[in-house]
Amino acid sequence: MTDNVSLGVDFLEEEENPQFKALKRKRFSVVIPLSIAFLVWYFLYVILSTYAHDFMSTKVVGEINVGLVFGLLQFVTTFAITMFYVSFANKKLDPPAQEIRERLEAQSGGLHS
Repeated sequence: MTDNVSLGVDFLEEEENPQFKALKRKRFSVVIPLSIAFLVWYFLYVILSTYAHDFMSTKVVGEINVGLVFGLLQFVTTFAITMFYVSFANKKLDPPAQEIRERLEAQSGGLHS
């Protein structure tokens, strides 16, 4: 179908549903700050690598310097954010999303693709 009603569900109307809006708000309340924080951290690393050679080449232990530590922390940060978001989604987003899904499936007579 090309209109906004598919299988008995009006998706444009569903976007206005308070439960759906709350779910979107909850997701964005975590995704946006985490994304901004990670991008700031990433660009700080790039800027320091470009303009603060002396600082980034400061030895920490043996031949390991600040730049290498910061570079490895980029990976650690990525994995930590991913693990946090998966946990957050499992606990806070998936239950209300499942409720919405079940309500919409019931509304459409149990039809789904």
